[in-house]
Amino acid sequence: MNTTEEFAAAVAMCRGLFEKKLHDYGTAWRLMRLPSLTDQILIKANRIRTLETTGVAMVDEGIVPEFIGIVNYCLIALIQQELPATATADLTAAEALERYDRHAAASLELMCRKNHDYGEVWRLMRVSSYTDLILMKIFRTKQIEELGGETLVSEDAAANYRDMMNYAVFALIKLVIEKEGEPESR
Repeated sequence: MNTTEEFAAAVAMCRGLFEKKLHDYGTAWRLMRLPSLTDQILIKANRIRTLETTGVAMVDEGIVPEFIGIVNYCLIALIQQELPATATADLTAAEALERYDRHAAASLELMCRKNHDYGEVWRLMRVSSYTDLILMKIFRTKQIEELGGETLVSEDAAANYRDMMNYAVFALIKLVIEKEGEPESR
């Protein structure tokens, strides 16, 4: 598979879980404000870093589900940014999936442009570097939120959510997609 196909496979895995959670919970996430979503991403990234550092998990979930959560929370944040704040789950599952797919496609397009310019250097990086970059982007986003979105020279929160999502997808490609393609794992 090429990078675009691998990206699509990783996002499809994330979308599958998102769709199942839509069935179970509806769009209850619509009640979350953007800073709360940023904090949810922080929780997931911090857990990944703890697991990478200690190698010990006290909860029977590994790193892969946390990266999936980061992808999904980033896409939820992008959806939330384009909608007015609400205290109700006001989207249908179909509307949520349409928005999810649109934002995932925009993130894929961004990844393709950056991947061209950077020459697939992400393949040479360690998964732990993606974790650190995601954490850095979270703290940048928190600062942007504290500034009310008013930056002098920096990208907006949406750009940071897309970058975090793409780093998480790269991790999923390395941890899941590439391994599924190896002959010894069949």
